[in-house]
Amino acid sequence: MVKSWQVVLGFVAAVGWTQVAFAESETPVARLHHAPVSVGSAHEALQITAEIDHPELVKRALLVYRNSDGAPYSELEFKRGAPGPYVVEVPADAVSPPELSYLIEIEALDGSHSPVFATRAEPHRVLVPEELMDARERALLRRVGGRRSAFAGSGEYVDFGYTKAASIDANGVTSQQSVHDEFFRLESSYTYRPLRFVTEFSLRIGVVRGNSPVPLSDAQAPGKSGQDRFHVGLNYGAPTVRLRLDDLLHVEGEFLTSVTETGFSVGTGAAVLIGDPYASKLTLGFESIQVFGTRFWSRMDISASDRINVAPIIEVTNMPHADNYGVRLLGELTGQLGQGFSASLRGGYQARVSTGGGPSAGGSLSYAF
Repeated sequence: MVKSWQVVLGFVAAVGWTQVAFAESETPVARLHHAPVSVGSAHEALQITAEIDHPELVKRALLVYRNSDGAPYSELEFKRGAPGPYVVEVPADAVSPPELSYLIEIEALDGSHSPVFATRAEPHRVLVPEELMDARERALLRRVGGRRSAFAGSGEYVDFGYTKAASIDANGVTSQQSVHDEFFRLESSYTYRPLRFVTEFSLRIGVVRGNSPVPLSDAQAPGKSGQDRFHVGLNYGAPTVRLRLDDLLHVEGEFLTSVTETGFSVGTGAAVLIGDPYASKLTLGFESIQVFGTRFWSRMDISASDRINVAPIIEVTNMPHADNYGVRLLGELTGQLGQGFSASLRGGYQARVSTGGGPSAGGSLSYAF
């Protein structure tokens, strides 16, 4: 009986030692452990981590990714880091809506590649939700036909009629003189549309030439006498920026640098846009330049159709260099000509005094691309 139990115990021990010897003789295998990422933030770097068993058997661990189904794959090598122990970071410019696809491959010591998480044929997909600002930008860009830049040229003639102005002759005698209060303006501009918080920025350059009832105090400027004192002019440059406060509320700020008939001048301007910035809206604004004058205006843009815009305008101004304010009542018609071209015509009537006034007419041509 004793001998039988000894035989049984010897058999069990032999089997156990055989299993241990077999386990110790197994060849180690490299394995990669990874928790899949399901959501990423648009335009932010995406960090992906993994753990590797027996890294001594791995030449490289590769993250293979692309941001659209039709794009070629790019590769990044996992590095030791924290959190980790292995980490790789997809660059921010590759993390764009609507999704990012990736897989993980191991390159063995012999140079062979094998997928360990997903495959190139069926990669893992990470949802990248679109930011609200991106959606707004895309919608506005569609509204302007994908055209971010625009060049424009415009011209206008303005006639306030005849106005009395005080004049001093060579003997120091003051008298009233009738002045034809008129001017013309030529302007060109370039506008770029980021269509984000900064909706637009632009640069305008222009010239103004004409006659105006210049106040008597300005008649004593050196070199100004007789009819010369009524000749006015302005060369100007004006950078402008438009900011989005809300979908239906934008503000504009403007800085002006200019050379007038009396020397260098600076100015500023601002406007509030209420409504759709590229359709029907109300604009309230002002502009002021040292010496040359100030103007306040309101403009109501009305989209009559997809191609036609009508805008009544009311302006109060003492430009250019006048001694009192006048009122301008204008209307502007803008039409889309196609291929990025548009044209505007404007006309109206203005006066500084109740006994006189005159017409105005102008137009502009712009090209957007």
